[in-house]
Amino acid sequence: MNLQSHVNTLNAKHAEIEEIITREEHRPCPDTIRIAQLKKQKLRLKEEMTRLVRH
Repeated sequence: MNLQSHVNTLNAKHAEIEEIITREEHRPCPDTIRIAQLKKQKLRLKEEMTRLVRH
């Protein structure tokens, strides 16, 4: 897998997690622990993408 396709895969996962967070936040009784975990995952993905693009 080349660098660009890896970044694209990470970006797709990042967008997928964002969609899950949005759906969870709009539920009548959102699971705040799950939302926090998903946001941490999303941040790790963004940090990895940034690191890869800079190198």
